[in-house]
Amino acid sequence: MINQTLVFLLVISSSCFHFATSKVRTSLPRGSALSVEDDSDLITSQDNTFTCGFYGMGTNAYWFAIWFTNSKDRTIAWTANRDKPVNGKGSSISLKPNGAMVLTDANGLMVWMTNTTSADVDRAELLNTGNLVLKDPKGRILWQSFDSPTDTLLPSQIFTKSKSLVSALRKGSYQSGYFSLFFNSDNVLKMIYDGPEASSVYWPRPDYDVWGNLRTNYNSSRIASFDDQGVLSSSDKLQFSASDMGFGIKRRLTLDYDGNLRFHSLNFTTGLWSITWEAFAQQCNVHGLCGRYGICIYTPQAMCSCPPGYEVSDISDWSKGCKPTFNFTCSKSQQLKFVEILHTDYYGFDSNYSRGISFEDCRKICLDDCACQAFSYRLDGVGLCYAKIALFSGLKTLNFPGSIYMKLPTSVKTAEPPILVGYNTSCESNKSLILLGSPSMYETIIKRVRWVYLYSFCLAIGTIESLIFLSSWWFLFRRSSVPATLEDGYRVISSHFRRFSYAELKKATKNFKVELGRGSSGAVYKGVLADARIVAVKRLGDAFQGEQEFCYGIVILEIVRGIRLSTRVIEDTEEHEVELTRLVGLVKLRIQSKEECWMEDIVDPKLNGQFDRKQAATLLEIGLACMEEDRSKRPTMDTVVQILLESEAEQY
Repeated sequence: MINQTLVFLLVISSSCFHFATSKVRTSLPRGSALSVEDDSDLITSQDNTFTCGFYGMGTNAYWFAIWFTNSKDRTIAWTANRDKPVNGKGSSISLKPNGAMVLTDANGLMVWMTNTTSADVDRAELLNTGNLVLKDPKGRILWQSFDSPTDTLLPSQIFTKSKSLVSALRKGSYQSGYFSLFFNSDNVLKMIYDGPEASSVYWPRPDYDVWGNLRTNYNSSRIASFDDQGVLSSSDKLQFSASDMGFGIKRRLTLDYDGNLRFHSLNFTTGLWSITWEAFAQQCNVHGLCGRYGICIYTPQAMCSCPPGYEVSDISDWSKGCKPTFNFTCSKSQQLKFVEILHTDYYGFDSNYSRGISFEDCRKICLDDCACQAFSYRLDGVGLCYAKIALFSGLKTLNFPGSIYMKLPTSVKTAEPPILVGYNTSCESNKSLILLGSPSMYETIIKRVRWVYLYSFCLAIGTIESLIFLSSWWFLFRRSSVPATLEDGYRVISSHFRRFSYAELKKATKNFKVELGRGSSGAVYKGVLADARIVAVKRLGDAFQGEQEFCYGIVILEIVRGIRLSTRVIEDTEEHEVELTRLVGLVKLRIQSKEECWMEDIVDPKLNGQFDRKQAATLLEIGLACMEEDRSKRPTMDTVVQILLESEAEQY
């Protein structure tokens, strides 16, 4: 009886196990189907890297898709019905007897199908490469998903002239967006913004020719792919690789929703992705990111803003750009003005280009043209004038030598100087930030970490300097100013120091009238307290605004020269300032000499001349500017960061 019971239980267990695992399959036979209502109705690759089935978002929107099985968020690599999601009930994907794979909605309407109607089709199979294929009984491929990519390219997937990658509309969306990667008729791999109101190629650099972009258009094969090591090669001589290049890492090349092409590498432990290569280090170079009239700025991350006289159309969708807050007519009775936005320009749409022209003549060209919405003017040795009939792909960056002048009715009130209101381009935050356009960079995690260390170092140096100064001042004061007979009395009251308010110190110093001296960390003023005691007051107001810049200037010069002065602050403050003055004087003297080898005399000799002269000059310029005695003349750290990043970006 016991043996019969055991046999019965084993049979039941085997049946249950078979039932539980019957939905885990690597292929779908002809005449079979997958149902949207069964979450376990899936096809997996043999190595379990990829899974294929219905992918849901919300409660009633589903896509037939392929995703990375081990990624934390089930990252999609391909979708069949990208712009036509199906119902969460009654929808199915089936491999018909005629050989066609058909996706139907709840009402039975066909949403998507393969172009195969052959009795030779035997099964659908998901390969270890992430390629969904239809095979005949002999294993020959009759159709494959690799021939119709969405926004992602996988290793060994061949990208040809008949294919394109199209970005998602926004973060978290699977709907087709406005950015595309494709081979153009010149045999060059390019990226284009193709929005509802404008089209513009933005990669490779549109202001360079084919050779300037290190490409060639002689090879008409128009083919590209990347291998298992993370190296992409293209027929136009384009080649790049992931920073973690090597075997054993799951990667994808995705045209992300923000128009940037990136390598993403999967961490098997966390299931998270990291960026290991991107086409744009500076995100604002992507066209159309901020829509019509929008201006991309750095804060330091890329953010969208509207120019004076305009407001955001839809904070949740920056592709809609900005809209005017005024009504513009071509009537002569409407009084007009031009508002300057420094270091800003809009790409293209020039109705008039004039060279060697004065600012007033350029202004008149736009004023007399009803269709002109703004004009760009820059000197660059000669006057360059661009009258704009449409405003797209606005960009504010300090390395642009000109300004954009917006045509507005005089009734529109604007700030002086114009203020840009920046909004995060991602969907993670709807917070706005008032900015004066101090740009920086859209950075990778590695670069951010690098700046965190620099900021931390500067803050530490500033803190140590302040503590040493205050301690030394207190020590000297009690030794030289206090008679020995009163030392015990001062020792008693030393435990009763109190904090003075700013108002009290302002009154004691008569609004900081008499300056006794000035150091790197602030000015010292003479003050008289209420009990008639004469004191020295060190004003640390705006210290943070200037100190981090000052110490950063020291660090920059130390790096370039290959010497170290920072540690001498602790040993001897006076000696440190003498050395610092000598160093600054030496650098200025060499620069003013204009000798051909002046830079080699300054830069660390251990480099043996192996350095970028332009970047070294930029570093020296920053170092000297940060050490200006007048704190108001020192650049902010935001400005410093942007200058450095712009210098780095010029190498791309």
